[in-house]
Amino acid sequence: MGLRHGRREAVVAAAARQLTVNTDGYTRTAVVLHWLIAACVLAQITLGLWMIGIPKSPPGMRAWWFNLHKSIGITLGVLILLRLAWRLANRPPALPDAMPRWQRLAARANHALLYVCMIAMPLSGYLGSSFTRYPILYFGMRLPHWGWDAPVLKELMSRIHVVTVTIFITLIALHAAAALKHLLVDRDRVFQRMWSWRRRSQEPSPQGMARGVAAR
Repeated sequence: MGLRHGRREAVVAAAARQLTVNTDGYTRTAVVLHWLIAACVLAQITLGLWMIGIPKSPPGMRAWWFNLHKSIGITLGVLILLRLAWRLANRPPALPDAMPRWQRLAARANHALLYVCMIAMPLSGYLGSSFTRYPILYFGMRLPHWGWDAPVLKELMSRIHVVTVTIFITLIALHAAAALKHLLVDRDRVFQRMWSWRRRSQEPSPQGMARGVAAR
């Protein structure tokens, strides 16, 4: 009886640790923010590349699309800051031990650069719009205009914006290729960690595991 009781207590303690430490997947908040931001960023980049070709005459149509692009960019900037804050407050699951060291370093570098670009893109776009004589409209609502008409600064911010987008597209391609490699080649469940979050209901409860041990 004493041996069985000790074994049951050990199983219960191990199960409790598994419920409090998530080593297999990201949290629900992290997964939702990841895919929401990913979809919005890809749509935003597509819109930005497309709207460049809109003719300046009549001016109203081009201005409407540019204002929409700016509004989405400001919203994305806020979401990205929320995602970054959540990432800093919640440690992500560790990479597999079998993963080569250079791949670990490359993954960390890619993630860091992605965050830099995601912050730099809306920031440079906002600053570029601030250094013109035109107001910034957030879904039709006029925002406070603290800047001034400075063509040189406007051009500088525009160049930073374009270069950052180019770098970001390259980083996304590398990120997607690595994710597919984990899914199709390595099959180490790294991809699945961000595809779905761990559901507590799917985890065996300590009581259930204890009952299973006791029934043996």
